[in-house]
Amino acid sequence: MANATALRSVNGAVTNSAVPANAFRHVHDELRYRTEDGPSFRDITEEVRAIVHRSGVGFGQVSVFSQHTTAAIILQEHEPLLLDDLRDRLIAFGPPETYYRHNDFEIRTVNMHENEPENGHSHVQHMMLGTSETIPVLSGELHIGEFQSIFLVELDESRNRRVSVTVLGVPGE
Repeated sequence: MANATALRSVNGAVTNSAVPANAFRHVHDELRYRTEDGPSFRDITEEVRAIVHRSGVGFGQVSVFSQHTTAAIILQEHEPLLLDDLRDRLIAFGPPETYYRHNDFEIRTVNMHENEPENGHSHVQHMMLGTSETIPVLSGELHIGEFQSIFLVELDESRNRRVSVTVLGVPGE
């Protein structure tokens, strides 16, 4: 078995030690979705769970990261009336009809694309959420609460989205 050098903490002191090369695992995958117009919630728990299972990590963590500034990742209960309430609060926080300098293409000069959408409200709504969640992996399973699900939250118009999933840890027994 090959060995690698790693830093280990022993009684508070960091030391170099040899560890088996296969003692630590890391797996990265990318999920791709076509979203509905936002605010919309897509439950991606089962896809993330499948990546964790394929990784062989028994104990560690999984990071779920949106590669977009107008699509978020959250942990929340998958209950339709609650999701309606959350949608309403996001719209109230960042109403689409409000004036946003980001949407004023007469004065904005940075990060412009052809067919740029007027999505200042989506960026403002994103402030209330987050770009990623880190979830413990215990005994090879997502360590989430009974009612928790992982959601990709679209805050803009329907579009193609990418979610980066990285699993880190040690193999299960």
